[in-house]
Amino acid sequence: MKILFLGDIVGQVGVDAVRDRVPTLVAEHAIDIVIANAENASGGSGMTPKQFRQMRGAGVDLVTMGDHIYKRSEIITVLKDDDRICKPANFPREAPGRDAIVAPARDGTPVAVFSLLGRTFMRPVDCPFQAADRVLSELAGKAKVIVVDVHAEATSDKYQLLHFLKGRVSAVLGTHTHVPTADEQILGTTAFICDVGMTGPYESILGRRADRVLAHSLDFVPTPFDVATGDVRLGGAIVEVDATTGHATAIARVVIPVVRA
Repeated sequence: MKILFLGDIVGQVGVDAVRDRVPTLVAEHAIDIVIANAENASGGSGMTPKQFRQMRGAGVDLVTMGDHIYKRSEIITVLKDDDRICKPANFPREAPGRDAIVAPARDGTPVAVFSLLGRTFMRPVDCPFQAADRVLSELAGKAKVIVVDVHAEATSDKYQLLHFLKGRVSAVLGTHTHVPTADEQILGTTAFICDVGMTGPYESILGRRADRVLAHSLDFVPTPFDVATGDVRLGGAIVEVDATTGHATAIARVVIPVVRA
């Protein structure tokens, strides 16, 4: 089976890129299930229920989030009620949302997804290793195909979780830094890449208008970091997995320009 995993969707321009390209990609590459990290969809920070519905309507089956998950409070109802979106599993138990989600692929194979936040240069969170053990125990018998979104700043955090989870999950895929890396690999039976890159405007500073970010860095005067609009690309990875064993067999980076009218 083939899994399309999309990196941080930035702004409405990123959401529109998903709506424009995902249906075609699914058809062209015979994708069985689509997963997307969408924590930056609303103005670069958070996501609205409307945007969640737009992405689901475009063919995104499962949505992960990261450290900006609650920046738009209206998403909390979706997190509580919808079984196709999850919070980081190493958030506190009291935090709204599911620790993991499971959905059928196009052929009916159950696919499980959960996300973990790194701890280096990030907000304080619970131990990602303990959270992973707990979630995998809860998923036992529910799915052999398991994808983990590691939303972390430091490459070392992502590699540690790869080695901790290798052979136990189908893929460990990095998000958060918005820059695609060239280290895609199969370690044992687990696919990995440090960061799949963002889905959004690459003529920017991590998706935000470069002039706004530079101005703040030069004079320290607060200014809105508006989402940029130039050079929109869809970033992610396609992972091939043996559905009967959950073992990854291939991984390829995906960076596709999106031509805007």
